[in-house]
Amino acid sequence: MDKTTDEALPRWPETPGRVPYWVYTDRRVYERELKRIFNGSTWNYVALECEIPEPGDYKRTFIGEQSVLVVRDKERRVNVLLNRCVHRGVELCQASSGKVKDFMCPYHQWVYDLEGRLRGVPFKRGVQGKGGMPEDFQTGSVSLKRLAVHVRGGAIFASMGDDPPPFENYLGPTILGFYDRVFDGRSLRLLGYLRQKIGGNWKLMLENIKDPYHASLLHVFFVTFGLFRVDNPSRVVMDESKLHTALASQRGKQELNDGTSQMKSFNAKLVLNGPELLDVEREFPGESTVVMHTIWPNLILQQQSNTLACRQIVPCGPDAFELHWTFFGYATDSDEMIQRRLRQANLMGPGGLVSMDDSEVVARIQDGIRADSSDAGIVEMGGLGTETETDHMVTEVAIRAFYEGYRKVMDL
Repeated sequence: MDKTTDEALPRWPETPGRVPYWVYTDRRVYERELKRIFNGSTWNYVALECEIPEPGDYKRTFIGEQSVLVVRDKERRVNVLLNRCVHRGVELCQASSGKVKDFMCPYHQWVYDLEGRLRGVPFKRGVQGKGGMPEDFQTGSVSLKRLAVHVRGGAIFASMGDDPPPFENYLGPTILGFYDRVFDGRSLRLLGYLRQKIGGNWKLMLENIKDPYHASLLHVFFVTFGLFRVDNPSRVVMDESKLHTALASQRGKQELNDGTSQMKSFNAKLVLNGPELLDVEREFPGESTVVMHTIWPNLILQQQSNTLACRQIVPCGPDAFELHWTFFGYATDSDEMIQRRLRQANLMGPGGLVSMDDSEVVARIQDGIRADSSDAGIVEMGGLGTETETDHMVTEVAIRAFYEGYRKVMDL
């Protein structure tokens, strides 16, 4: 981004604990995000290995707004390729997934192998001595753009940058420990997908997961049944960049106490007709029953009781994004555990007993600031600090810290 464009952007508020609303609405900010974040040296979540188990299996997904193909080649290696023919820029695949021997452009039928190398060009030498490509044109010298790839614990990440940092350094030791708690080396089992489009800025979704303050106020289900509440033993932990976060908490009881007495959402009389929904089996080390991870820039890794999911954020301009949910378990899971994971998945997703609240609120934030984005939000709960670990959830420290890291990336 050149200096002239940098200077054209609004100034960040000088008052601590403020996040300007224009960071969610200004298209110039959004275009800089695409360039510096999604097209930069970040590691973006793209798929789980269990989604492409065999050679030729592929998944179409996105990094920022760029469509990419995650494919397993004949040597069983995972490749991530730009979903764009080098000839005229046509998107090669539009199906969300499939199985192929190669990729053929529908326009002029240029053919690429599973590693992205150009293998065939119709009429390359012309017809009846006329036309064709120049004599020195070699198909072997042309290929789809191939991205850097890292696979750890069954999850696949890709980077548009030429020289991304080592993945383990990117997460840092603390967040890597939380990551490995879920992606612990066991083979994964795909359980299903959900997808939604939300009318808000993509960063608001990351903020929502970094914000434990709202969970005890917005979510009736969480508050009443004690799944995630400010009076529960909890931690908010970040890496040194302050862009990755883990919110860890232990389940509490359905009881009136100093915390729940201040929560209008708490309802001691609510009863589940199907109590098996909250039949939880402890399966991870430590005392935490929920850990919500935000892995910069596009992944929310969810472990809520026994339901596991990757939520992939796909920005669609400054005022909308898609959220792609991939629910999974482990290949060693019993049938009983699979059913438990699927039941608890009803907490999440577009119509989930909890998550539907978040998508509605994110859209209402965008509605509230769209007409006039000259003001700023106040994020002072818990003080003005940006410390990387806090032992409670009555705080907005992770949002303040996030924007500290974000401003460095964005030069704001």
